[in-house]
Formats: sequence, structure tokens, C-alpha cells
Amino acid sequence: MPASQKPPTPAPTSGSAPAGLFDYAPAPESRAIVEIKPSYELFIGGEFAAGTGGTLKTVNPATEEVLAEVAVASAADVDRAVAAARTAYDTVWSKLPGSERAKYLFRIARIIQERSRELAVLESIDNGKPIRETRDVDLPLVAAHFFHYAGWADKLSYAGYGPDPRPLGVAAQVIPWNFPLLMLAWKIAPALACGNTVVLKPAETTPLTALAFASICQQAELPPGVVNIVTGAGETGAALVAHPGVDKVAFTGSTEVGRGIARAVAGTSKKVTLELGGKAANIVFDDAPIDQAVEGIVDSIFFNQGQVCCAGSRLLVQESIEQELLDALRRRMSTLRLGDPLDKNTDVGAINSQAQLARITALVEAGEQEGAERWSPPCQLPGTGYWFAPTIFTNVSATHRIAREEIFGPVLSVLTFRTPDEAVAKANNTPYGLSAGVWTEKGSRILSVAKKLRAGVVWANTFNKFDPSSPFGGYRESGYGREGGAHGLEAYLDV
Repeated sequence: MPASQKPPTPAPTSGSAPAGLFDYAPAPESRAIVEIKPSYELFIGGEFAAGTGGTLKTVNPATEEVLAEVAVASAADVDRAVAAARTAYDTVWSKLPGSERAKYLFRIARIIQERSRELAVLESIDNGKPIRETRDVDLPLVAAHFFHYAGWADKLSYAGYGPDPRPLGVAAQVIPWNFPLLMLAWKIAPALACGNTVVLKPAETTPLTALAFASICQQAELPPGVVNIVTGAGETGAALVAHPGVDKVAFTGSTEVGRGIARAVAGTSKKVTLELGGKAANIVFDDAPIDQAVEGIVDSIFFNQGQVCCAGSRLLVQESIEQELLDALRRRMSTLRLGDPLDKNTDVGAINSQAQLARITALVEAGEQEGAERWSPPCQLPGTGYWFAPTIFTNVSATHRIAREEIFGPVLSVLTFRTPDEAVAKANNTPYGLSAGVWTEKGSRILSVAKKLRAGVVWANTFNKFDPSSPFGGYRESGYGREGGAHGLEAYLDV
């Protein structure tokens, strides 16, 4: 799109910064590095092909600008994609030695690194998250996952799953909109390393980086049909999950949709992994370093606008330091800059969609109606796009909806405790079991509390730290199965 036709992006805004802080001039990343086509087709059998299910529009959440029209895959299109994946599996991919599959994965990883600036900008435009996050977190992790699993491709017999582990076949993968390219990497990299082929459906609001990845597969000369990408909404995903030609289903998204998938595959031989919602507790004890804890709290709930399944959306603070911690947290929140996701100074970007903004707003209003006290720093929201100011609630009861339901937005509920046992009891008072955080200077307390927390991942004196060699996942209503590390291979092997 010529520069003259581009709608203006919102200028970064922020709360009233404390005296002594510098004001920052706008530092926008150039959008010119990305060429967004007016329309996109499906990627089947190594080629882009027209879909037969109509089209949908993908929108820039920061400006409400329509970015492109994207094909919607019908059931017949899903049939074609699964057939292409099956042919590639039977004739090429499963027959390649691991060392040859590794070469393709290494090649993909290097191309991702070479195109990382382009992909980071594209992700920020389509998703709404700040460029600092896509550039410094998402893209390095995307490449790292392909490098990591490239290293595993010829070492599967040493992964602990027997001397000759075999792939499953065709993997159906459905990914969410909060980390579009990173979730793609989490799923495609181990599947290919193990010898499976893939049909992947990205979220309908964020399809562009998945389609860019299709071009990377072409650039890497990946054999046709090894990776197929079908775009669309829930009906496309349902057709893919239920397809009889699929051997494995991997899903990341809401608990509600995960339950539906579990019901759909019940009674079949399909192997399933589900990474679902969360309501993580971030526990701060009275001996914790306050400034360090505040940075961890900010990262845990305002990173990616709180649109993170493992977000630390419940802050449990020891009663004796509640006021000190909240004062420090409010000061820190007043320095957060909300605005243009492509500005390198932006801390808080746009909410991904109008529907998600409406859900956040409804739950926040419920919190106020139930008696919790709401606070946000002074913050001027842009006039267009989907925005929500960073928010904390105090005087929260465990029965409040904001303490029980996953908000998936930049909203923090603060509760207090007096003893470690009370902290553990409150942290575990949730149907979810994905993640948690513990802040204390005592190593023995970290180990003691972590053992009692019903969460798949527990961070100590940090939060939201990921590594491709480390497994991630939950249980109960947060799903089952693991992604990352050697543990992530099991989901794609016939063991």
C-alpha cells in the first residue's frame, strides 16, 4: 500500500509520568519492510491455492484498518490439505533419515532469522502487540524452536521413547491469535522433527504470519505437502480436527473450545494434546525484593496486553507488605506507554479484536459491580482501534468473577495472605492448573511452595520465561500434554 494511502497510526500515549522521567519522541518501526497482499489463498501441497469457503478480512487492531482478505477453507479444502499431507508423509517425509529432516528445519530456522524484522513488523500489525515484544521475544523464540528440534531430528532414539520411535502420521494443528508465529513454531517444529506432516489452521484474526511461513517453506524447498496451511474460522478448525485422515490433534486456545475438541475425538485413535486457559497466581512473600517483584508482576500481566494463557492475573501478596508493593506497582504502571504497536517505545499495544475487548470490558464491569476497587494510571486511549488501559483491582474476594475467570487482558486482581499455607490454598483455588510464580529470597520456601502448587509450570523470582528445551503445559482445565524440550516430542511419536 503506498504511504499516501495508509491510515495514520495512533501516536503513543502514556499516563502522567513521575517527575524526573524523560519524555520519548516517537520511534516507529518502518512498515515499508512488509508487503501485505490484498488477498491470500490457502497453502496446500506446496502451492498457494484458491479456497472454496469464501473469504474473511483480517484487521489491524490498532487502527481497525482492513489489511487483507484471506481465503476460508471449506471441508473439501481440508480434505485436499489432509490428502496432500498424507501423500507427503507416505512417499517422502517419513522415509527421510532424521539427519535429512534436520537440514530442512535448520534451513527454516535460518530463513526466519534472516526475515525476522519483516516477520516482527507483520506480527505487530496483524496482532496488535508491541514491536519490542515481537522483535525481542517472539521471533528469537520462533527461530530457537526450529533450531532446537532440528537438533533432535536425528537423535530421537535417545529421547527416552524407545530405541526406534516412529512418527504418528498427519498432524492437525490449531493455534491461537495471541502468539501466532510462536505457537506455529511450538507445533510444527517437533512434528516435522519426528517425521510427521502437518495441516495447520491459524486463528482467523491473525493469519498473516502463518501465510508468510508458507512462503518460508517454499524458500526452504520443503517437500510439497509436508506443511499445509488452511485459513478460516471455527468451522474450518472443526472440519480439520474431525477429519478421519488425521492421526494427531494439537490445539492451543480456550478451555471451552478444548472441551469441544476432546469430545470430537473421543472414541477415535487420534492422539491429542490441549494447551488451554489459565488463572495463574503470582505469590509475593514479605522477604521478596520489591522492585524485582514489581517488574515481574508487570511482565506477568501486561506483557502482550495480558493476552497470555499463563499470565499472572492473580497477585497474592503477603499482608504485611501489601501497601508498599501496591505503591511501587502503581508508580511503575504510571510509566507504561500505551499506543502504536510499531513504536519501539510502546509497552502496551492494542487488544487483538473487538470481541476480545468486549469480553475484557464486561468482566471488569462485573468486578466493579461486585465491590472490588479498580485503578488505572491516567491514560489517554487512541480514538480508533481496540484499547484497554492497564488495570488493577484491590479488595478482591476469591468469589469475584475477576478472580475466578480468565480475563485474557491487562487486568490484575490483588488478594492477600498471611501464611504460606494460606497462599498455597488461595493459589490452588481455581479449576485451572497452568502456571504460577513465587517471589522470596528463601530457596527452601521456593521449593516447599512450588511442590504444593497445582500448576504445570512454576517460576521462581521471575515470570514468563520460556526456552525451547523446557517443557510447558498444564493439567485440569488447562489441558494436558507438554510442548517444548524432549517432552514435546512424545506428542508426535507412536509411543
